[in-house]
Amino acid sequence: MKKVLRNIISERSLRLPEPEIANLMKILVEQKKSIISLGPGEPDFGAPKTAISCGIKCLKHGETHYSPAEGRTDLRKAIARKLKKKNKINVSEDEIIVTTGSNEAILLSMMATIDPGEQVLVPDPGYLAFRPIVELMNGQALSIPLLEEDGYDINPDAIRWLIKNPKKVRALFLNCPGNPTANMVTKKRLEEIADIAVEHDLLIVADEAYEDFVFEGKHTAIASLNGMKNRVLSLFTFSKSHGMAGFRIGYAAGPKKIIDTMVKLHISSTLAAPTVSQIAALNVLKGSQAHLKKNWKEYKRRSKLVCKRINDLPGFHCPQSKGSFYAFAKYDYKKNSLAFAKWLIKNAKVAVVPGSEFGRYGEGHLRFSYATDYKLIEKAMNRIEKALKKIKKQH
Repeated sequence: MKKVLRNIISERSLRLPEPEIANLMKILVEQKKSIISLGPGEPDFGAPKTAISCGIKCLKHGETHYSPAEGRTDLRKAIARKLKKKNKINVSEDEIIVTTGSNEAILLSMMATIDPGEQVLVPDPGYLAFRPIVELMNGQALSIPLLEEDGYDINPDAIRWLIKNPKKVRALFLNCPGNPTANMVTKKRLEEIADIAVEHDLLIVADEAYEDFVFEGKHTAIASLNGMKNRVLSLFTFSKSHGMAGFRIGYAAGPKKIIDTMVKLHISSTLAAPTVSQIAALNVLKGSQAHLKKNWKEYKRRSKLVCKRINDLPGFHCPQSKGSFYAFAKYDYKKNSLAFAKWLIKNAKVAVVPGSEFGRYGEGHLRFSYATDYKLIEKAMNRIEKALKKIKKQH
């Protein structure tokens, strides 16, 4: 009898890159008191009090049972009303699935729509889960370069150039406002992308996580454009706008055929989003939305501080953040982004995320999150400024 289990890890898992952000977060936990984090993409303002009190009340009243795989009907109806009023997306509750955060919606969307060998267009630098999830499905992720000279905007010509075999390209990920680039996509540009999707029969998976963090321009959901409802799967979350990351509630809205397939897959994955979290989310949607404006004002104030301070650093360049709560900075030091992020933890006691985490076109950049207290941001930037003088002296 063999005493050691054979090598049972799947090839697809072994092909996935090791997420360095996880290693950086481990360092944060170990040295929490001494390090200021400008890393994680989680709002610091926390969940609305109504969500917390509602969650406690639900637990006390025994709301601890499974919910339907598609999500509670009352919540899906409330989401449909929100989408129609706020996002101009006209769907019924049967065209919505409630998921365990929007990350699960990304996973289910790819499970439902792509087969091995098929291609998906992914913004690069882009949200770090897009590419691995495509590759987990044995699909091929093709990078759409988001370049500094284009303001990190998505270039329709780059999309067209990548579509060498239209029969193999199935979908395109869109994220606006962008993580990590903090860019916005104008309505005119969205219309150009929509035309390409129609021409090549593509599904657009639109990640709208930062819909309430728009500081320049206007947020337009691509699903709201004329003729695009049945070609777009729109993903939203309560994690960002409402500070409910730990509640794990997201949702997807789109073509019923895709939603129905995602529901079927949901039964074989997490089964359903947490019941108590769904009830809390419903309570938040029905209640006052005043916290959204209050949080927006504070984050806009922070965005100005961070971008100005980064541009004042020697060797750094950072466009003004147009949305999300990130600043994406390019630097001219002779360090790759992972080495630089580690150097800053050691020498400045500040954590940022290396640009390489978001794709190969993210190399040479660092992502600064300003989802933390204003005074802490000032302190962190002072530390970085002081630490960079060490490099200057070495040169």
